[in-house]
Amino acid sequence: MAVAYVDTSCLVAIAFGERGATALARRLARFDDVLSSTLLEAELRATFRREGIPGDPSLLRAVSWIVPDRPLSPEISRVLQVRYIRGPDCFHLATALYLGDPGSVSFLTLDERQQAVAADLGFKT
Repeated sequence: MAVAYVDTSCLVAIAFGERGATALARRLARFDDVLSSTLLEAELRATFRREGIPGDPSLLRAVSWIVPDRPLSPEISRVLQVRYIRGPDCFHLATALYLGDPGSVSFLTLDERQQAVAADLGFKT
């Protein structure tokens, strides 16, 4: 089973038709499960609002939500041991770590710094 954690940058790129968006959408479609934190919804909807567009709710239909039942303190600490990263990016990585073995999950982001930390944590990138 192919599992991917997707961060907001990927769906923003698809929504706005940025360069590489078609290839990214095809890549996402190849996964059996596409997972994310509920932070993705807030970030995506805020981006739509900032840009003054209604947005496309169908972008979220393929996403299954990870809702941890406890604080992510151990995962956040693990992320920050690799290096400093912005809070929202740290939260996405910590949420992905909550799933368990990072070697069994692809972490999809367009943010180079976040991608480097994901690779250092053992995620497929």
